[in-house]
Formats: sequence, structure tokens, C-alpha cells
Amino acid sequence: MPGFIIDLDGTMYAGTDPIPEADRFIREIRGQGWPFLYLTNNSSAAPEHVAAKLQSITGIETDASQVLTSAMAAARYITEDRRGRRVFCVGESGLRQALEEAGFVLTDDSPDYVVQGIDRDFTYAKLEQAVRHIRSGARFIQTNPDHLLPMEGRLIPGAGSIAAAIKTASEAEAVLIGKPSSIIMRYAIERIGLPAGDIWVIGDNIRTDIGGGIAAGCRTALSLTGLATPDNCEALIASTGIRPDITCVSLMELFRLLKDAEA
Repeated sequence: MPGFIIDLDGTMYAGTDPIPEADRFIREIRGQGWPFLYLTNNSSAAPEHVAAKLQSITGIETDASQVLTSAMAAARYITEDRRGRRVFCVGESGLRQALEEAGFVLTDDSPDYVVQGIDRDFTYAKLEQAVRHIRSGARFIQTNPDHLLPMEGRLIPGAGSIAAAIKTASEAEAVLIGKPSSIIMRYAIERIGLPAGDIWVIGDNIRTDIGGGIAAGCRTALSLTGLATPDNCEALIASTGIRPDITCVSLMELFRLLKDAEA
């Protein structure tokens, strides 16, 4: 029985538009009883908001239990790391909520961790504070490496761009949580409950989705519906050295291949 770790933006929807056949794919794998999880590097939104957005755009019935965000994974990681309960947070409501729900105290006074995600209210003052705390011994946690994000037909700076400023000034490397990190992939595989080799990681980003899936020992399917397209996929594969198990122009193509393999 296969399981699925499924990216969202570029795979299930593009901005506020549904990806064709994505809704049918979910209905079909549900009908087969195949387990799946939506995995996103987005740290800005709580899982219930991610689920509501997916349902609103695609019509797919979704609840928060089917979503794992980089914010949730970051909160779990520092819970297991056990260096303390005080966190300086550079991020938005989804990250703050995940940390507070895990029992951490958000503070700008002698934190044990600096946890950083996308922050569209990022300022020089926040940069100065984050750097000061890290140079004083706080551990630097980066939710995801995305340098750019698609937004209404344009690209905007992502969490990775903010992290680059903090890393440069603090002269410290961060613990990376989101895709392609093994940390979030390990948590996602655990949630699916199958061996990694039985799980397909599906996404449109060859570096984060496919690279993370390969490193975790999963099967991989590059969806040519977002960052990767039929026109650029071979160039992306050549430039990254990352080759998915299959490429598909729609998720239903993947479903049909798996059904034929079971027949």
C-alpha cells in the first residue's frame, strides 16, 4: 500500500487557483484507503488555516490533522532538543501559535532559541535582537530555506532571505527544519505510518520536495504544475542533479500509474 506526502502551493493550488485534477487525485486515493499528509514549508499559518485555505480553493474536505507545517515541526524539534523553554520568535501568527501551543514562552530576554520563519513585518530592530541572542548562545532554528515565494504573479523574499541576513551577522549556522531537511521529512514519514520506501513525496519544487524525498528514502514524483513545468523540468534536473522517480503533468497520471502497478 502506498502513502503520500503532498506539497501544497504549486501542487494542489497555485495562489488562489486550484491545480487541475488535484481534487480528483485526493478523492481517488481516499477511495483506495491510501494514507496521505499535506506537508508545507509555510510557517506563517496555523494548520487549521492551511486546511481551510485548501478546502476553499479546491473543494477538498480537509482538516488540520492532515497538515504538517514547518512551524509545527520546529516546535516539535526544540521540544525534543530540551535546551530550555524560552524563545525569541521572528515570524508570523502560525509560528507563534505553534510555539505557544507546545508550551514555549515567547520573549526577547535571554532566550534559549531564536526561531525564525517568514516575517513580513521584519525590521532592523528584529535583526539586531536575533543576532545578539544567537551570539550570546541561543540556538538558531530556521523553519525553511525558501529564498523567494510566488505571490500574485510575482516573487517576494521568503524566510530563507531573512535567515541569510541573520546568518551573516551572527556568523552562526541554523538548524534547518523544513524541506529538504531530514527533520521535517522524518516527522512526516512518522505521521504516515509506513516505511519510507512505500511513500511517494509529490511536489513541484525539485530542490525542496524531490530533494527532501530522495534524502529520506522515499519515492518521488515531480508535478509539472508549479515551479517545475514541461518546458523547464529537464533543465532543472540537469542543474540540480536531482532526478525524481517520475514526472507527471497531473496527479491523476501518478494515480493511474500506481493503480496499473497494483493490477
